[in-house]
Order: sequence, then structure tokens, then C-alpha cells
Amino acid sequence: MDDLFLLGTPIDADVLARIGQLPTKPDAPTLTGDRVTLRPLDPADAGPLYAATHGQPMTLGSRSIPAYDADQLVWRYLPGGPFADVAGLRASLESQAAAADGTPLAALDRSSGQPIGVVNLMTNDPANLKIELGGIWYGPIAQRTGINTEATWLLLRHAFGLGYRRVEWKCDSLNARSRQTALRMGFTFEGIQEQHRITKGRNRDTAWFRIVAEEWPAVDTRLRQLLVR
Repeated sequence: MDDLFLLGTPIDADVLARIGQLPTKPDAPTLTGDRVTLRPLDPADAGPLYAATHGQPMTLGSRSIPAYDADQLVWRYLPGGPFADVAGLRASLESQAAAADGTPLAALDRSSGQPIGVVNLMTNDPANLKIELGGIWYGPIAQRTGINTEATWLLLRHAFGLGYRRVEWKCDSLNARSRQTALRMGFTFEGIQEQHRITKGRNRDTAWFRIVAEEWPAVDTRLRQLLVR
């Protein structure tokens, strides 16, 4: 009779042993690349982050951008924003920092030290050795510069180095840029979860992507190649 029951593949003891080594709330690392530094978010970051993401013209090094639609280029598919003022953004960041299973990090332009975005280690599930990279946003001054690719590579390397066996990426199914980015960086599309959330008074269907530990060496190589182009 036991043969009638099909069970999943047993997990090696060394993998199971990692479960008790990972905290529910991720520790906030400092990770440094050639283009970006990721570090624990500071409430004082709210001012420069607001300036970088709410429509004002901006210059950073040799790169300049004119005024832009902040909703379209930054906030449209995120649960918060645009914010009316710095205090509103700060409150949102403080809420993220208080999450029991998540940790926000400030993304800093490496050459200037200027905060230009935020990434989150979130929906942490150490009992199942999985974690999500989410709540990701950058000011237009940093978009299409390789900063997001490098930040993602740093976070993936960190997560798999800690012993996670699955890293997830989720986005609004209508967010074509995020979906294309996930695929470009080596995540595998798993499908659409319909009516997953209500966001800003509208329905959100969520696209799910993932990388599992066995795939990480090939993805690591792929991202390193993207970063040298």
C-alpha cells in the first residue's frame, strides 16, 4: 500500500540543518559592487530618495535627467507612492523596516554615495529556505545604468551564500519592465497568481519568478557577463 503514495524527493541532512541557522527577520548586510553599494536603510535616506524619485530634474556625475512622471517611471506598480512629501516616504520606509520577515536596504550610487533606490529582502521563510527580492525601486537617474543588475547579483550571491535554496521575484503582471528584467537576469517564470492582491484600489494579478540553488551557478555566470558589457 505504501507504494501508492508518492512523496517528494528527500532533502539532504546538511540542507535541513540550515533551517535553524537563519533568522526570521533577515540581517541587513552591506554589499559593495563596482556600481552600487547596498547597506541598511537609514531614516535620513528619505530626503535624498524623495529627491531622486518624485519627478524633479537631477544630475549625478555625468548623467542628467529632465523632469519626469514619477508615477509612470517609479511608483505605478508598487503598493505605495508617489508620496506627497518626504515625511510620507519616510513613514513607508519605517514600515518596511519594521516588517517581521523583511529588511529594506538603501541602494547607493557607488561613485557619489548618493541614495538612488531601495531593495528589500522580504517574505522571508527560513523554515522552507526561501526568500524574496522585492520592493525594488530606483530613481530614473539610476535606471538603465546596470545598477539594478549589479544589486540583484549581490543580493542573490548573498542569499544563496547564506544557504537559501529558492529566491523569488514577484511583480504586477502588468509591469512589463519588471517581468522583462527578471527574465533577462535569469529568473524562471512560474505563472500568474490571479487576484493576488488589491493595490491602490485595483486588482493585482501577480507574476511569479524564481531561481533555485541548482540554477544559481549558471545565473551567476550570466549576471557577471551582463555586468561587463
